[in-house]
Amino acid sequence: MAKRNVTVRMKADHEYESVNPQGNVVQIDMYDPQDKKAQSPMDMLLSAVGSCASVDAVLMMKKKRKTVNDLIVEVEGIRNDGVPAFYTDIHLRFILTSPDAKEEEFAKVVALSVEKYCSVASSLKSTITFSSEVKAV
Repeated sequence: MAKRNVTVRMKADHEYESVNPQGNVVQIDMYDPQDKKAQSPMDMLLSAVGSCASVDAVLMMKKKRKTVNDLIVEVEGIRNDGVPAFYTDIHLRFILTSPDAKEEEFAKVVALSVEKYCSVASSLKSTITFSSEVKAV
């Protein structure tokens, strides 16, 4: 099994940054919409699903020798009303700009990407074991 890791550090009460071992930084905040400067963790989850599925879809289209001029994925999540406010439904709308791709073949590629190849979507469908440890200094 391959391991991945990030380090999340608090910058302020509602601001965090996440850094991977390669030094790539992602800003995160939990401010109300009018004060947002970065994505929230739940926004990032939608971004992760959309980008993961996109990469696979584009690669599969190119394997079919189709031209991909642009791809936009609009991702909408519906959250549970209670606490925790987890996603109950996620809808992805793929918009492909291509002079030679047919909608039907792209729909098949997207279905494969979301249902089979996207690691993020598969993680959301899976049973994940969480563990934690604490240290106060």
